[in-house]
Amino acid sequence: MNDLHGKVVLITGAGKGAGRALAEALARQGALIAANDISPVNVDEVVSKINARGGKAKSYIEDVAKKIGAQSLVKSVEDDFGGIDILINHAAVEPHASLLDMDEWDWHRTLDVNLTGTFLMIQSAGRVMRKKGKGEILNFVAGTGKSLKNNAGAYLSSKAGLVALSNQADSELCSYGIRVYAIENSEDVVQQVLRVLEAK
Repeated sequence: MNDLHGKVVLITGAGKGAGRALAEALARQGALIAANDISPVNVDEVVSKINARGGKAKSYIEDVAKKIGAQSLVKSVEDDFGGIDILINHAAVEPHASLLDMDEWDWHRTLDVNLTGTFLMIQSAGRVMRKKGKGEILNFVAGTGKSLKNNAGAYLSSKAGLVALSNQADSELCSYGIRVYAIENSEDVVQQVLRVLEAK
């Protein structure tokens, strides 16, 4: 029996990129998908596609960089699905501006979404998982292919912080049966995630 069958998977930033690919791939494995994004434009399409194929998914529109948004998201998923087994923090922003030209708002928004948003989701979902005594949290960090010359200073800084946050969270939460992983956002990210989850 597939270990992911019937598991509730909450994916932030599920409207595009690796988040979308993971939502579709995990749904094919029998997972129940709670798909989050800040806008319904893309995520509703993902959810409709999964449901049309016989899977089960629901969209949740919240800004995870805000505490109220993160808490509301987790509470809604818990109410709808009865809990959260797996959290995948994929939501991210990546402004393309040099450090000398970057607007302060872009810098703060990048840290807010990529780092603070992940912290808020770990905290809110982790409390739900703690009640069950188990759970998996996967955080996306910068892939090795990211160039240090592509005006990604804010993005790379936030993702470097996320590596440290992931390691600390795993150390603190493992006693509750919750494991936290830092996953590189590379071309084979879906296979990476499947290997991590199916090994449990």
